[in-house]
Amino acid sequence: MKFCSDCGSEVEFKIPDDDNRPRYVCTSCKTIHYQNPNIVAGTLPIYENKILLCKRAIEPRYGYWTLPAGFMENQETTVEAASRETLEEADAQVQNLRLYTVISVPQIDQVHIYFLADLVDGKFGVGPESLECQLFAEENIPWDDISFPTVKKTLKLYLKDKQRGQFDTHVTDIIREPREVSFPVYKFKAS
Repeated sequence: MKFCSDCGSEVEFKIPDDDNRPRYVCTSCKTIHYQNPNIVAGTLPIYENKILLCKRAIEPRYGYWTLPAGFMENQETTVEAASRETLEEADAQVQNLRLYTVISVPQIDQVHIYFLADLVDGKFGVGPESLECQLFAEENIPWDDISFPTVKKTLKLYLKDKQRGQFDTHVTDIIREPREVSFPVYKFKAS
C-alpha cells in the first residue's frame, strides 16, 4: 500500500501507538489501514457416499481437482458463501450444511472453512470456473491432482471420519514454512 484510501496521502508501515504489529498508517490523516485474512468458504458435497469435486478452469492450479469453494463476499454468511460457491462452480444445490473443517493458512493470510453437505438429488453441472465436475468414490479420488493442501486435508479427514462412523468438526492449521513473528503469538487449544 502506498497511498491512503481516505485522503490520498502517502502511508508508512509502522507500529501504531497502543498496537503490537506493523500497519499502514497515513502520514496526513493518521488513518490506520488494517489488513485482515481472507475467508475461503466451500462445501464437501456428498451423494450416495461419493464426493463431488470440480476441475479448476482458473489459476491458481488450473486443471487440478478441488472442492467447490471461494472467497466470501461482504454481506454474506459463511453458509451463504459456501452454498453460492457450490452453485457457481458445480451448478449444484446443497443442503444440511454442517461445519466440518476450519483451516488457517497464515502464510497466505487465509482461513478456509468447509461444510459437509448433502448434494441435492445428486444433480450437478459445470460452472464457469470449472472444466468439469464429477462424483468420486473413495478409491477413485485423484490424489496426485488435488489442487490445494486444505482440500487434501479436508478429504483425508472426511475419509478417516467416515471409516470410524463419526464426523467431528476439525480446527487445524497448515504451516508451510517457518515464519518470523515480531509480535506475541497466542496459542489456543482446540476443543
